[in-house]
Amino acid sequence: MTEQVHIHILDAGQALVSVPALADVLTDCVAGGASVSFMWPLPRERALQFWQGVADGVARKERVLLVARDDNGDIIGTVQLITAMPDNQPHRADVAKMLVHRKARRRGVAQALMAAVEKTARAEGKTVLVLDTVTGGDAERLYERAGWQKVGVVPNYALMPDGEFCGTSFFHKQI
Repeated sequence: MTEQVHIHILDAGQALVSVPALADVLTDCVAGGASVSFMWPLPRERALQFWQGVADGVARKERVLLVARDDNGDIIGTVQLITAMPDNQPHRADVAKMLVHRKARRRGVAQALMAAVEKTARAEGKTVLVLDTVTGGDAERLYERAGWQKVGVVPNYALMPDGEFCGTSFFHKQI
């Protein structure tokens, strides 16, 4: 029997309660080498602070937080839609921190999260989405398969968790 992926949009209270589980997903991804703004080792307190800030952004209606849960209700992935944009970009949103716990990879979690975040963006009245990711990584291939258009690559844009430089690819999608 195949395990199902359940995607949920969290309200501010749910986001706050989920901070520890989201910190676990983030820590696992960084430990696995994901370049998602954090260095390894990632102190637990730093991961918790990050997700507290995200929960605060949800409460301020600046972002939408989506999570993927397994059949046990455990959070195994997440993505954010950042909707707070400048006055001249009310039609645009950023997709950020698409994370899938290593134990849940290769099961369609990322694809389900991306489909859900695009659906959410449409519901929010957004027609242009933008994201960035490590050049040459699995996520880059995922976005290309999902119809995102690569705009370009900036070499040495960020650091991997181990301190090595990595390029970053920028994508957009008109929805």
